[in-house]
Amino acid sequence: MSPTNTFAILVFFCCAISFTFASDPDTLQDLCVALPSSGVKVNGFACKAESNVTEADFFFAGLAKPGATNNTLGSVVTAANVDKIPGLNTLGVSFSRIDYKAGGLNPPHTHPRATEIVFVLDGQLDVGFITTANKLISKSINKGEIFVFPKGLVHYQKNNGDKPASVLSAFNSQLPGTVSIAATLFTSTPTVPHNVLSQAFQIDAKLVDDIKAKLAPKKT
Repeated sequence: MSPTNTFAILVFFCCAISFTFASDPDTLQDLCVALPSSGVKVNGFACKAESNVTEADFFFAGLAKPGATNNTLGSVVTAANVDKIPGLNTLGVSFSRIDYKAGGLNPPHTHPRATEIVFVLDGQLDVGFITTANKLISKSINKGEIFVFPKGLVHYQKNNGDKPASVLSAFNSQLPGTVSIAATLFTSTPTVPHNVLSQAFQIDAKLVDDIKAKLAPKKT
């Protein structure tokens, strides 16, 4: 790896660490490895006994290779959050890797609990977010460049190139959450009433059914 790329990645990681102080509550102990099986309901997860903590609680190899993008949208998100790395519990930071095939889209969505900062590993992406004043802030970003999506705002990434692309994505939350706009509205359980969707989007009930059918999870 060239010195320039190494420096850029170091800056990216430093930014990710620095903005952890802006979201999840500060930890009150050195570590609190998540123990989901405890059944205790807290803001986060109950802590595993420190005597049972191992290096595996702080390790994840899942971002090393590209994910499979052979799906309808042509993109895949591989998360490295507290669900995958129990040691992230109470630390207020997480990562993802997003891979896009040529023409792939990470569709409009929000992260209700985190700001997101992306670093382009390969390729070129057209990215953007929409403010509460309904203003689109957008830009084309290339390998080695960074873009920020403010907490809670609708945003997207689109690979309009003819080659695959990938990014590393950092969040100031151990579990930022994702609300995909189209899927949330048209595939929720129970379903959003037809008349709500018809009136909101100014479309007829048949088109609502057509959209739901297209967005419905594929049966395996």
